[in-house]
Amino acid sequence: MQIVVAKHSGFCSGVKKAVETAMSVSPENTFVYGEIIHNREVVSEITKRGLITVDDVSDVPDGATLLIRSHGAEKSVYEECEKRNIRLLDCTCAFVKKSRDIVKRASSEGKTVVITGSREHPEIRGLVGWATGEVFVFASAEEDFGDLYGKEVVLISQTTFSEKSFSKIAENIQKVRPKTVEIFPTICYTTICRQREAKELSRICDAVLVIGGLNSSNTNKLAEIASANCKRVIRLRGADDFEYEKIKGCKKVAVIVGASTPDWQTREVLCKMEGNSTEVQKMTMQNVVEDIDKNERYHKGQIISAKIVSATEEGVYVSASGKLEILLPKDELDCSEYTREVYAGRVGEELQLMVVELNPKVKLSEKSVKKVKEEEALLSDVEAGKEFSVICTGFNKGGLTAELGTYPVFIPAKEIRSGYVNDLEKYKGKKLRLRLLEIRKERRKEIIASQRVILEEEKAAKDAQRAEKEEAFFNTIEVGATVEGKVERVTSFGAFVSVNGFDCLAHISDLSWTGVKEVTDVLEIGKRYQFKVLKIDRENKKVSIGYKQLQPEPWDLAAEKYAEGDIVHGKVVRIVPFGAFVEIEKGIDGLVHVSQITHEWLENPTSVLSIGEEIDAKVLAFNPAERKITLSIKALQPQPEVEPYYMKEKDRDEGKSNNRKARKGGRKNFSNDDEDYREWNEGGFGGVSIADLLGGENK
Repeated sequence: MQIVVAKHSGFCSGVKKAVETAMSVSPENTFVYGEIIHNREVVSEITKRGLITVDDVSDVPDGATLLIRSHGAEKSVYEECEKRNIRLLDCTCAFVKKSRDIVKRASSEGKTVVITGSREHPEIRGLVGWATGEVFVFASAEEDFGDLYGKEVVLISQTTFSEKSFSKIAENIQKVRPKTVEIFPTICYTTICRQREAKELSRICDAVLVIGGLNSSNTNKLAEIASANCKRVIRLRGADDFEYEKIKGCKKVAVIVGASTPDWQTREVLCKMEGNSTEVQKMTMQNVVEDIDKNERYHKGQIISAKIVSATEEGVYVSASGKLEILLPKDELDCSEYTREVYAGRVGEELQLMVVELNPKVKLSEKSVKKVKEEEALLSDVEAGKEFSVICTGFNKGGLTAELGTYPVFIPAKEIRSGYVNDLEKYKGKKLRLRLLEIRKERRKEIIASQRVILEEEKAAKDAQRAEKEEAFFNTIEVGATVEGKVERVTSFGAFVSVNGFDCLAHISDLSWTGVKEVTDVLEIGKRYQFKVLKIDRENKKVSIGYKQLQPEPWDLAAEKYAEGDIVHGKVVRIVPFGAFVEIEKGIDGLVHVSQITHEWLENPTSVLSIGEEIDAKVLAFNPAERKITLSIKALQPQPEVEPYYMKEKDRDEGKSNNRKARKGGRKNFSNDDEDYREWNEGGFGGVSIADLLGGENK
């Protein structure tokens, strides 16, 4: 039978810190807030030392010491301790603190906090206790998320929650269409590693033993994940629960251990397995136990002290704490040239070594320690807040990874840039500009850094610089002023012009008096022009400018071109019941009254003229101040030689009678006696130009 023990086993760093603190602190007048971990045996050992477990801070006397477990506690607990002078030993897990900070920030911004996990779990109760606004807790993707519609949601997770369930809940929340969703995958990275390992091992093993307190959330999650792939999953609190018959006949058995399970309990289970079965190879079991001991003692990047025991041609053997002897290869020694004789004379001397490998066996290096010391100078600059650069070497669900010399660097996802980063893979191989956030010293120094703070500082500096320029610009510009600007870009509605570095809009209607279809018909991109300031909206940072306002209008030049009696050529652009408008040049129209079209009486001008027809006419009256030109076509036509048949004396008298009726509002006939120009105000069009009538449609 092959026994495979999960690599990520035993206490996580948060639980280890809490248990070690409880086992080393003076028990006198010391209390623990809630069960320190979900492990009956460990809790029993702590109780034997004299520490008292309480579920309410009111049970702690004033001036006593209170240990906060790795799950954390509500804000009210901290406030009560400060009020009553209770000394705190805060062992809250770093990942829980991170979640707590997110809850505080989101609540202060008026956002809705959503936490995935078990409502009754002490970690969840603690996080909820830091919220000042609306907060929801969801344990399953099958729950109703409808209350989140239209809200600004911030989503976090219990640190020991299922990674798969968190992803599904996040997906379902977005389906109910909240206004915004900020997702922070706050599941502890060790929890993620354990869950993934449980999934992988359960697929290749005939049975899985899951060791840990029966009320441990993270351990139960491991069992749940394993059960999805393996039919024989056995929960064990410890060696007393192990029954060999349940795994008899299995070729491969996995041992998975919860984060609140001490290594000695795992050893007890493994030893009982060996003692109850002839199928378990003794050497295999010995190797498994040795691996547990090895992983407990050393970790990659750790610097240890070891004494030289002996020297060989391959290198020297060293021993740490008088235990296992390990070969230190000669190429890992800090020396210019290795000789066995020299190092044989140094037996008993202590060396500072770094653990550089763990698998398949422990590998040490003296050179790496020297390199680390050289990098300490670099690290001091980083600690002083100096910007540094690295190349991203990888990523995990929490963020990006890199290295600064031998120092591991981690950039949390929220610290890459402003806003949520969905695709971390695209940053692999990219250069990152970073600034230190913190240095984790629990093991080998790990640099936690941020690129976001640099980018936001630069953006703030640019915004401040732009605001300063805008302030100076608005303090020097005024409506009616003439300014010079460069055309930067054009759109269908106008041109954006840079005036002293500020974008101003020249609307297409303010480019030409005669109207244009395309901005580029008047202005050319990249060229500089003079403009007139038309409107300033300081509040919204908008300035409107005009080009045509500095150009002469067609009517301003008309007096130099036209005079009464001139013959002009034009095109009929509009026909109305009382006459026709003729465009004699772009922007200048003249009116040919119906009485000035022909010598004959007309029922409708359209019987003689058509739109687009080109004609010659004589200027009868010209008033540039009122922008009026009165034209006559018939003035260029010869007078009729014979009086028309309808102009006999009788008819002439009737015509005069009709004229009198017309002045009273009746129909009007025209005769040669009425050829003098009459004010053109029929039909409500008096004194208007063709442009006025068309409402700018010809522009």
